[in-house]
Parts: sequence; C-alpha cells; structure tokens
Amino acid sequence: MKQLTSNQVRQMFLDFFEGKGHKVEPSTSLVPFEDPTLLWINSGVATLKKYFDGSVIPDNPRIVNAQKSIRTNDIENVGKTARHHTLFEMLGNFSIGEYFKEEAIVWAWEFLTSDKWLALDPEKLYVTVYPEDKEAAKLWRDKVGLRDDHIIEIEDNFWDIGVGPSGPDSEIFYDRGEKFNHLSKDDPENYPGGENERWLEIWNLVFSEFNHKENGTYEPLPNKNIDTGMGLERVVSILQDAPTNFETDLFMPIIRETEKLSQNKSYGINKQDDISFKVIADHLRAVSFAIGDGALPSNEGRGYVLRRLLRRAVMHGKKLGIDEAFMFKLVPVVGNIMDSFYPEILEQQAFIEKVIKNEEERFHETINDGLSILNQLISELKIAGENKITGKDIFKLYDTFGFPVELTEEYAEDEGLSVDHEGFIKEMGAQRDRARSARSDGKSMGVQTKLFSDLAVDSIFIGYDQTLVEARLEVIATDEELVETAKAGEKVRMIFNQTPFYAEMGGQIADKGLLLDSDGNTIGKVIDVKRAPAGQSLHIVEVLSDVLVGQTMKLAVDKSLRNKITRNHTATHLLHRALKDVLGEHANQAGSLVMADYLRFDFTHFGQATQAELDEMEHKVNEKIWESLEIKTIETTIDVAREMGAMALFGEKYGNEVRVVSAGDYSIELCGGVHVNNTDEIGLFKILSESGIGAGVRRIEAITSEAAFHYLQTQERRLKTIASLVKAQQIKDVERKIQQLQLELKETQKENESLQSKLANEQASDIFDEIQTVNGISIVTAQVDVKDVSQLRQLADHWKQKAISNVLVLGFSKGGKVNLLTAIDQETIKKGLTAGNLIKEIAPLVGGGGGGRPDMAQAGGKNPAGLTDALQEVADWVGNNS
Repeated sequence: MKQLTSNQVRQMFLDFFEGKGHKVEPSTSLVPFEDPTLLWINSGVATLKKYFDGSVIPDNPRIVNAQKSIRTNDIENVGKTARHHTLFEMLGNFSIGEYFKEEAIVWAWEFLTSDKWLALDPEKLYVTVYPEDKEAAKLWRDKVGLRDDHIIEIEDNFWDIGVGPSGPDSEIFYDRGEKFNHLSKDDPENYPGGENERWLEIWNLVFSEFNHKENGTYEPLPNKNIDTGMGLERVVSILQDAPTNFETDLFMPIIRETEKLSQNKSYGINKQDDISFKVIADHLRAVSFAIGDGALPSNEGRGYVLRRLLRRAVMHGKKLGIDEAFMFKLVPVVGNIMDSFYPEILEQQAFIEKVIKNEEERFHETINDGLSILNQLISELKIAGENKITGKDIFKLYDTFGFPVELTEEYAEDEGLSVDHEGFIKEMGAQRDRARSARSDGKSMGVQTKLFSDLAVDSIFIGYDQTLVEARLEVIATDEELVETAKAGEKVRMIFNQTPFYAEMGGQIADKGLLLDSDGNTIGKVIDVKRAPAGQSLHIVEVLSDVLVGQTMKLAVDKSLRNKITRNHTATHLLHRALKDVLGEHANQAGSLVMADYLRFDFTHFGQATQAELDEMEHKVNEKIWESLEIKTIETTIDVAREMGAMALFGEKYGNEVRVVSAGDYSIELCGGVHVNNTDEIGLFKILSESGIGAGVRRIEAITSEAAFHYLQTQERRLKTIASLVKAQQIKDVERKIQQLQLELKETQKENESLQSKLANEQASDIFDEIQTVNGISIVTAQVDVKDVSQLRQLADHWKQKAISNVLVLGFSKGGKVNLLTAIDQETIKKGLTAGNLIKEIAPLVGGGGGGRPDMAQAGGKNPAGLTDALQEVADWVGNNS
C-alpha cells in the first residue's frame, strides 16, 4: 500500500481510466443545471443523467469524473461517526452502453491492487454480490482470482429506485483489521457488508441491465450501462492509515487552524470537542464550495441548507470558546487543500469569505439575543422542576429571535431537556394559516380568463418604434360578455388588429393614451393594457363616444409618459450590468418594476450594499448615459442570444425566438420591453434607496431624467435651509458647522453626566445611612429615584468603593417597568451567598427574571407593585442562607 495524498489519489484515478479510453468530465457545479428534481448534485452520476436516459448521446461512451457532491439527510451524524459528511467527492467511471461487468470488475481490481496504482493488499479486499448475479461472482472468482471466502452474497446488492433502469451491484470492502472491530465474534453484523467499522466499503459497481416496469416486472435493457463510484475520503483514510476520514489531509489542516482560533482546545483530547472540530471542518468545506457555485444563505431551499450548516458550525465554534466570526478565516485553508483540482475556491476566496462573514455576524446577533432568552428559559424550567421546552417557547425563539429550531433542540439536549417538536410544528402551522388569511383575494383577471380563453383574434404589437397608428377594432367586452357596441360612459376592454400600446409585462407598466376618430376627436381613453390569455393586447378603455366592432380609429400613445417609462426601463438594464460590475456576477435580477416616475430593481446579494458601492453603481450608469450609447435590438434564436452573452430576465419564459437589447457593448439582455434609442435620452440617473426585501434579495429604487433633476433641486433647497439654521454662510460650510455643533453638544452632555453623578453621590449618602444586619451580614436595600440602569450601577460602584455593607439591593420603577440590582462583596461570597442566586429569588416578585455574576446581578420586571416586597425579601433570604 502506497502513502499518497488525496490530490494524488484523485489524479491517479482520472489518469487510470483516461488510459482506458475514458473521457475526463470536469466536476460540475453543486447547484444542478436544468434539473429541478435535485436540490444539490448528490453523486457522480447525477451530472450524467442526460447520457443515461438517452436524451443526449455522449461523444465518448466511456466517461470518468471526480465529482463534488452534497448530501444533507444525515447532518446530525456529521462529526459523530467516522464517515458521515455533507460534502464529499465521488470518483466514478461510467459506460453508456459500451463495456460492462468484466471490464468494470477487472479495472477496479487493477486500480486498487496494482503496484503502479494504489497497491492495496489483495488479501484485505472483499466483495459483495447479488445472489442471483452469478456472472459477477464468476468474474470475481475467475478473472480476478478471489477466493470464495472473499465473495459474500447479499440480498440488498440490487440498485433500484423504482420505475426505470436498475440492476445488481457489487461492493468492494477493505479489511482494516481487528483493531477496528468493536463487535463480538458472534455478532450478526460482523462480516464484510455488515454494520461495522472493520470492513470499510470503498467502491460500488452498479450493473444497470434491467428496466423496472410499472407493473413491477423487469426486462433486459437494450443497452447495458456501468455506473461506479469510489469515495475519495474513504480511500484516503486507508492510504493514510487514519482512524476516520477526518484524520486525513482533506480535513486535518482545517482542524489544526481551528485549534489556533479556539480557547486552548486541542483535537484528540476530548470526544465532545472532537465532534465540534469535525463539524466545523466538514460544514466549512460544504458551504465554501456551495457559495462558490452560486448558492447563497437564505430561509428556503438550498439557502436554508447553507444557513443551517453555517449556524451549526458557529454553535460548535462557541463550544470551543470561539465567540466571534471565524469560519470566513478558514476559507483559504479549504482552497489550498483543494486547489490542484478545484481552483475556484481560491479564485473566489474574497467573495466566499464575504458571504460567510456576513452570515456569521448576522447569526452572532441572533445567538446573543436567542441564547440569552434560551438560557433564562432553561434556568426557569430547571428551577420549576420541568424537563421539556414547549413548542410555543421554541416557536417564540424561532419567530421572534430567528433562533433555528434545530439549535434550540441541540442545546436542550446538551442541558438534559426534551423538546415539544410536535407543538412547534403546530405553532408553525398556525402562523401559516394567519399569513394565508391576511393575503388579498383580489384577482386581476379572474373574469378575463373565462371570457377570452377561446378568442383567436389576431392582434399585433407594433409599438417599438410607433406611437400613433390606425387600427381596426376587433373585439369589445364588458365584464360579462362580448358585445358589438360600447356606449359613452362605459368602461370596456378592446382588442385591435394592431396596436402601439405596450401591455404590462416583464416589469414594465402599460402605456396610456387616447382613441381618436378620423377627424382627430377623442372617442376613448386607454387607461391600462393587459395581455389576454391567448396573448393579445387587451386595452381597458373609458368610452367617450359610442364605438362599434369593425370601426377604424387612431390609437395614440401618451408620448410623454412612454418616454419616461422607456428611460427608466433602459436604466434598469444599465443598473443590472453596473450591479454585477460592482458587487459581482452573483448579483442577478430577481424582479423589477418600471414606472413612469421611478424604477425598482430587485437583485440577489448576501448583504446590504454599502454607500460607496451604491455611489460607484450610480456613477457607472451615468457614465454610460453620458457616453451616448446606441440602443440596438435584434431578434434571434435563444442559443445565439446566449452565445452573445445576453442576460435573461427574472421569471421570463422564452421561446426559441427572442429579442436581444444591447446598450453599446456594455449591456446585453433578453427583453421584450420598449427602450430609448440612445442612452443620452435618459439624461440623469439617481439611486434613492437600497433595502432588503427577503433572505438574500435586495431592492434598489431609482429615478431618471426630470424626476432626478427635480429631486436634486429639492435636496439643494433643503441644504440651503439647513445652512440657514446652522448659520453657515454657504452650503459648503454646512458640514463644518454641524461638526462644531456636535462637539458643543458632546461637551454639554459631559457636563450633564457630571451633574448626574454628583446627584447620585448625594442620593447615595442618604441611601447608605440605613444599614441592617442579619446573622452578622450587613445589608442595604433601597428604592431609588434614578434615570436608568446606568445610574443604578453608578450607585453600586460607589457602594463597592466605600465598602458600605456586605449586601446591596437597589431597585427603581419607571414607565410600568422595574429594574433590580444585587451586589455582594467577596467576603460574603465565600460564605456561599451570591448576587446571582439572590436576584433569582427576588426577581419573580416584580414579575421578571435575570442573572449575573456572583458579585453583581441584574433583573427586569413588569410588576412595579412588587418592588417593596422584593426589597423586604432580601433580609429573609440572607437569614435563610447564612
């Protein structure tokens, strides 16, 4: 057996099968492409489905790959077992209807045992076969030379996922020796293929030779396929003589770097710490690769998986004493380990680090709030003798503080508590019901669908370059029926044989305008335009004069309104490109709204765009406006458009023929909307705001042209008013004057704080005069008149400096709320009395709870009437505990 690195093993596998005539397929993205059946790429064969199902014929029927994969069905077992991972690598060789069992078996054996390759000891290799697959057993025996006691028949060795291709499989196991055997000699699982640690499965060869039919029968496939997989992590653990997959060069550099970040924790000393180190190393690999492939943390789908992995790792970091964002610092370690085959981690290092750091910092805020509440809840349950966290409390932590339910459950388990998971599910269901009932039931085209579904009238949009055309009225409809005549005063829907009016679509609002008779008189107002079910433009018209089906009239689009809309629409295209230039290619459009007075653009991004980034985007868009780029449109095939690099719009469904809109060489997008002829028509672009509208989705609102000019005028007037208020001679002096005023305010606040401190000291002299003694322990208790908790602590500091008494309890109420502070000196703490225990005793009397250190603790409550009782309780508590 050779001593090899993981990079060497991976490359040797690819080289071996390339030498056998296989084409090396690169590892593809973890995010499946055009495969909605998968959340992640979860195996080597998952990327080759198009070849196995016959929809695409490969150039070479022999394929080999090393494919990164993610499986998340056993997240809870990661770190607790030797081989569970979220991200792993599958080395696979495949035959699409060409070679079959003999070659697959012989080549697998050659790669594993040949001195040129892995050089594993043949005596330590065992195989399992399907009992009815006599051919495979014979090949292992006659072609490879395995003894019968190294060939084990197992009924489960049949790969079958229901209707479709299926077949027997043969697994290869490596005997790691008695030192890995934790089972008794007579245990039924103590054999190659059983649930044990001694015989490690390293390779699975699937012989896909049957078609599983819907009636449950099997028939031979016309083309038999080979699908094999060898787990890189497992093979490397053998070659590097590692107890588990984690002690290999794929994980140990991450673990060692994590040790440096922890609070004096070392791997291999403590089982619970080891689990945390393993979870961090495993989850970091998964999220680094997934983010590099375009997935972002969110609250659903893939994003939720990433968020869950990151948060689990952060929680395990806290168990190692890491109380700050740290995962992002480990990304380059992953990149260096994998760089020889996966350079994308180091290539995208800055982006991956930024996403992870942003998510970590957000979660640390959640942890601080959520853990405080959870710890208080656990403490109260234990005091009350309860051993279960209710579903309602779990839901409150989740809904109010964003604390993940699985982390609540893990934390509870660590504290010896059970959880009411079913109760949590019930609370979640109730929330969904409330959300559903709050939604609007409005249906914008509820009647239209029935009325126009069978209407086959042709209507052509010719408004890209025309705003006034003559057209024939083909259809008039009320809300209930098609009619021949529309009377003055009615509001109806109309379809014309051709129209310059743009129907609302792709984020662009509809045109408005007029209907004119042959003399130029207005006979109707077009107030909106929708798309009918069959695609016609459906004009919503306020009728001013009677009109008839078949009548010819002029359709006049409101040119002023159209110009405003087209300026904003073209600006969204420039903004989309600028977003990618500034934030990165991951910033994809996630919706838009193009109005006459403003534009709205939604995009995917992991955090808030900084003001500097927004300024840069704004500047880039204005640069392209001032460069006077010509807007060109062409109609072509979807394939040609993609070759041109055209960006597709969010939610759009494209046929084979598409419209490509380009602004010079800067922006190229698929778009059916209406645009300006040249970017200089936009005039000016101004971003108004940037905000978050959902997990991983941000929104920019902006204006152009005269709206931008009027906005800047308004801002200038406001600045002039501010200049007058702060007595600045000119606008440019405003900043300096405000800084001067801030400095003066700061000095005034210092004087106020000094006065408040003096008042507190004067109050303290009155408070600390009244001292009572219980069992030789001196006590001061008082209800004080202070502004806030800060002043309460000032009094406690004065008490400590002057050594007034052994025990101090102060309280005040304000606005229906109560605050309590307890303090105990070191001499009394040694007698077993602590401020934390005291606060827990008296806080319930004011309807609250709290905690703190042995020498000082605080609590809040909502029952001011109980403050007197709480202070009186102190003497009894001291007497009972001293």
